[in-house]
Order: sequence, then C-alpha cells, then structure tokens
Amino acid sequence: MKRLKSVLALIIVLLLLGGVGYSAVYGLGEDKSGSLSSINLGLDLAGGVSITYEVVGDENPDKEDMSDTIYKLQQRVDQYSTEALVYQEGSNRINIEIPGVSDANAILEDLGQPGNLYFIAQTDAEGNENYTYHSGVTAEGGLETDEEGNILFGYVLNKTLEELQADGSIVLSGDQVSVAQAAAQQDSYGSQEPVVSLEFTEEGKTAFAEATKKAYAAGETIGIYYDGQFISVPKVQAEITDGKAVITGMSSFEEAQNLASMIRIGGLKLQLNELRSNVVGAQLGSNAIRTSLIAAAVGFALIAVLMIVIFRLLGFSATLALAFYCGLMVFLLSAFDMTLTLPGIAGIILSIGMAVDANVLVFSRIKEELAAGKIVDEARKNGYNKALSSILDGNITTLIVAIVLRIGGTGSIKGFAETLMLGIILSMFTALVVTRLITSILYGLGLENPVLYGKAKAVKKFDFVGKRRIFYLVSCAVLVVGIITMAVNASAGKGAFNYSLDFVGGTSTTVTFDRSYELAELESTVANDIKSAAGINEIQIQTVSGTNQVIFKTSTLNVSQREAVEEVLENNYGVSADNIAAETISSTISGEMRSSAVKALLVALVLMLIYIWIRFKDIKFGAAAIIALAHDALVVVTAYALTRLSVGSTFIAVILTIVGYSINDTIVTFDRIRENLHNATNRKEEAELVNGSVAQTVTRSIFTSATTFFTVAALYVFGVADIKAFALPLMVGVVCGTYSSIFIASPMWYDLKTKFKTLFAK
Repeated sequence: MKRLKSVLALIIVLLLLGGVGYSAVYGLGEDKSGSLSSINLGLDLAGGVSITYEVVGDENPDKEDMSDTIYKLQQRVDQYSTEALVYQEGSNRINIEIPGVSDANAILEDLGQPGNLYFIAQTDAEGNENYTYHSGVTAEGGLETDEEGNILFGYVLNKTLEELQADGSIVLSGDQVSVAQAAAQQDSYGSQEPVVSLEFTEEGKTAFAEATKKAYAAGETIGIYYDGQFISVPKVQAEITDGKAVITGMSSFEEAQNLASMIRIGGLKLQLNELRSNVVGAQLGSNAIRTSLIAAAVGFALIAVLMIVIFRLLGFSATLALAFYCGLMVFLLSAFDMTLTLPGIAGIILSIGMAVDANVLVFSRIKEELAAGKIVDEARKNGYNKALSSILDGNITTLIVAIVLRIGGTGSIKGFAETLMLGIILSMFTALVVTRLITSILYGLGLENPVLYGKAKAVKKFDFVGKRRIFYLVSCAVLVVGIITMAVNASAGKGAFNYSLDFVGGTSTTVTFDRSYELAELESTVANDIKSAAGINEIQIQTVSGTNQVIFKTSTLNVSQREAVEEVLENNYGVSADNIAAETISSTISGEMRSSAVKALLVALVLMLIYIWIRFKDIKFGAAAIIALAHDALVVVTAYALTRLSVGSTFIAVILTIVGYSINDTIVTFDRIRENLHNATNRKEEAELVNGSVAQTVTRSIFTSATTFFTVAALYVFGVADIKAFALPLMVGVVCGTYSSIFIASPMWYDLKTKFKTLFAK
C-alpha cells in the first residue's frame, strides 16, 4: 500500500511538472501562447516605444531645469516599466524609451502634455466664477454642448488660461509643487483612506497660504488643471500655511497614485511638446533571445549531469525540482507582468545558483549523516533539519539586498531586484518543499540502498588560517594591479574605465534608408562600416517600426567622425546628407540612478550586518562578511579595468549579483563555524575550528560555484556580443566570490576575533 501511494504521488508530481512546462512553452488557453512568449521584454531584448519631447520656446534651457525635468519624467514613466529610460538629446530635447509596449499613441495620451499644470481659484477678484460644473444635460433633457459641439461634462473653464493668468486667478503653477505622492491617512471613522500628499516650494508655500485663506473664507474650491482638463477640484477645508496639503476623496490607492503622478509631471519647470514618437526594435540584436534560450538549456543540462553524477538519486530529485523551478519562474514572470532585461536575467541566474546551493547544502548534510552510520530515512530528515539554518540565513541576507534595491533603486536596478526576490522565494520553495517531496516519494518506492545516496568522504586537513597572509597578499596584489592599470589608462587619456554611452552619453544618428533593413543585416553590414569609418568599437542599433529609419547610438563622435560616417553611408548605401541626423545624447544612467543604487546598497549592507549580528550573536561575523563583499566587488571592478570591458547598464547588475552571491556563500561557511562553536565539548583553538569548518564546507562551495559558473559560461559561449560582455565579469565574480568565502572571510573572522577583541567585543 505504501509503495502504491508513492507510485501515485510520483505520477502526480510528473504530471504537475509536465503541466507547468507545457503552459510555460505552449500555454493552456485557446491562443496557445505560452508564458514564455508572453513575458514582457525590455528595450535591449525586444524593443518598445520611443518618444522625443522638445522644450517650448527655448533652444538652450537651463541645465538644472533639464536635469529636474528628466528626473520627474523618469518617476512618471516608471509606472509603465521599471526599465523605462529618460535621457537628454541635444540641448533642448528629451527622449523617453519604454520597453514592453507597442502603442505610442496610448502612451502619449496617458502622459499628456508635460509641464502644463495650474492651481486655479474658483472665483476671480470680482467674484466671477472661473470654472463651473456641467452635467452634460440641459434642463430640458438635451445635451449641453459648447460652441464647437463638444459635450460639456465635469468642470469647465469659463475663461482662457491667458485671461486667468492676467486677473490673478492662477494661484500656483506646477513647478511650485516640490512633492506629490500617494499616501494613506486615518479618516473620521478610524479607517485608512487613500490621499495625495503635496508639498510646495517656498514661493509656492506663500502663494498657497494666501489662496487657501481666501477660498476657505468663501467656502470655495481650488481646481487643479492639467493638459486641458481638471484632474481634481478639492474643496479648501482650512487655511494652509505650512506648505503641506492633502487631497482627500480618492476611491482607491491607485486613483491617488495616478493623480500624484499627473501632478508630478505637470510640475516640470519646462514646457514640452512632442516632437516624434516611434516603435523601436531591440538593442541587443535579433539573435539575443534565441541564443540566451540555447544557453539556458545547455546550462541546465550541465547542472543536471553534475547533480546526478555527484549526488546520484538526490541529484535526480534536485534536477526535477529545478525544472519545476524554471517552469514556475517563467509562469510568474508572465503572471506578474514583469519586464525582463539583461539585469533581470542576472537576478534569475543568481537565484538559480541559490536554488542549486540550497539542494547541495541538504545533500551534503545527508551524505555526512550516512557517513556517520545513520540509516537513509533518518539521514534524510536530519540533513534537512541541519541545513535549514544555513539555507534561511543565506537566502534572507540576499533577500534583504533585493528588497532594499527594489524600494530604493531606479530603472534596471528595480528589474534586477524584482526577479531576484521572486527567484529567492521560488528557490527556497523548490529546495525545501519540492525536492524533499520527490526524495520522499523515491524512498517510498523502495530506493533505500545507501549506495544510491552516497556518503561524504573524510575531510582533508588544510591550514586555511595559517596561510591566510598568502591569500591576503594575493588579493592585495590583484587590487594593486587594477589601481595601477586605472591610473595608467587615465593618464594616457583613455579613462580609468571604458565607459559605455549608458554612463557618459554619446551620439545618436538617425538614418533614413531607401529600403527597410532586417536587424541581422544591419549588424553584419552597416554597423561594421560605421565602426570602421568612425574608429569605434561599440554601437547600438534600433529599427523604427513601419519606416526605413534606423537609429545608431555610438560613443560621442567629433566633426570628422560624423563626416566619415556620412561619407560611408552615402557611398555604400546611397543615403543623402538630408536623410542623416546626428544628435548628442546624455547618459541613460542618470546621476540620480547611480546615487540611489549606492545609497540602497549601503542601506542593504547595514541591514545585513545587523541581521548577521542578531543571528550569529557576534558582530565579527558581519564585519568579516562585509570585508569579503568589498573584496569581491573591487576584484570585479579590477577585471573591468584590466580587460577594458564596456562599463554600461549591466555593470551595476553585475556588481549587485556578485554581492548577493558572495554573501550567500560566506554565510554558509559562517553557519558551520557557529555550529561547531556551539557543539564543541571543550575549548578548541580558534584556528583549528575555522580550518575544520571551512574544510567541511569547501566541497559544497566549489560545487555550487561550478554549477553557477556553467550557467553563466553557457551565456558567454552562445550569447551575442553584449551578452558576452555581461557574462564574462559575472564568471570572474563567481570565482572570486568562492575564493573569498574560503580564503578571506573565515580567516578574517579569526583575525577579528583574536586580534581585535576590544573593538569587536561581544
């Protein structure tokens, strides 16, 4: 009976796995479009909408005003996608690129006309109404229309904006609003109600105090007028003198968010007009998705082989669970309507590594129990119980990083954080629930022979602590070489790093050809000719849907380089100078994005330090972990300097991935040190204890690194050029993270414990 139940359970698990896989690839609906095909892809993978705005009436606007406008627009378009980009083109234009959408008109309609928002008093100085409410129906029951035949419904202006400005009825403009955000407050019944919280500039504070004093005395409203219509007409309930106001009456938090968003975009210092809008193609090339899927399949196959060879039946269980994880990840990416880009792929790679690591932790414990003479069933249960602490601590510390980055980060950083958060939760579920269920089923089928599970081999002794100075010197030598390389390159005028246009901006050249080109053809012909003519290495290509236009983004081209590009386009492709337009563009990674990433990472490190301190009851563990993280990040930065790899949008994702990977690996080793400290029957020498703990976990560290390395290596081998540039530093980081967890973190804890007892007292 027990075996029959196990057979039925195995059939159910296989059917569930097959169902998840089928729905991910083929789908279950009538259109048969699987979750994989319905995932929103970013501009780098699939393209999206590109909109260009031009400043009204000023060809050379103030730089500070442009920066403020770009920042506020970025906040506005984040509602469409965390991967949306806003950057400057030329002196008075702003580009917005939104991935995962294809209807430019719908986006434009939703965005409205940026920069036109006014707070209008209900009556003028003489008591005449500036706006009135219309129901759309006359007293006789007919439709109420204006002179042009439009139905009058809602609040409608009785004057022109020029007339309102002249008689002082416009009490504030949008640029006098410093903060507009959705919030919640307690209403008179004690419930939480959604509101919009406003804060004004010093000038706006004074003007709003005067306006609310008059309106409150008369029992009037102050209408908020944006892009040709009233978006809110709140009644003034008190004189407001502190420069802070709250708009109530929202039916939902989403309504409050939308209103706050419109007020923010209406608060731009510059008025903008739409210049053009296009649907653009992917930036990474036509084969990026196909080659990435091939890499994923190869990486999965390599992991499966390794798991089965080393862990036998347990490895088979983990392979099935990992397949379940992949199917669930695809399904949830589609269900949560996430936008997937290269940084997002980085988050998934990290979470796959952690999913494998969780299984390896359990299996290593099971093999240790079997080696200690336990029967298989007892060894399985003990393995999960003893590995649980390491799995939770490693995943929670990485989850802290992801949550803080999601809250405090911007743009692609949020995309990375979202996929990492989802992946961590799924990886713990599959490792602790799915794999455990499968192993229990296989055991119930009669697969009870210990040979099928393997036994841990005797741990070989190595003096990690005694030779720590050698490892410290090796790390310092690598970092010194990096510093020297950066200094030499900087003095030679090449720059310490090879910054891409994502960081430093460049030139956008729009070319109108006499026919349409496929992206693959552009990559193999036109792009190579432009690189050769201008003497550059990096180029991004975007096709414009429905036209013969193509946008080439490169590093900044001087006059002679632009002329060389024009010449090669004219001679080789018959493009006249009139059909070539070159503009300087700013970096797509703004200063705010960089500063928010640094701030978020610092907050995450502090929170990780606190968590490790609480869990391990010793701040020295946290301090040693942070030192190891800094070591890994600096080594990866050194790799960028030595190889002259392009430092672009993926650079931040690479560094964050290594931080998440390294802390997880380090925590596992620290957990074993803590366990051995707790189980010690007599006072051991710290050096012996550290050496033994590292030796017990070194195999797990190397194996986990190998599986993660294979996944990234497959991306490098099969990926297009931009993906190779992304995968290479990740491979360096994986190796470095493993090195630091074995040779740096634990010996550093030993040094802190034995030599800095006063500074790091318990």
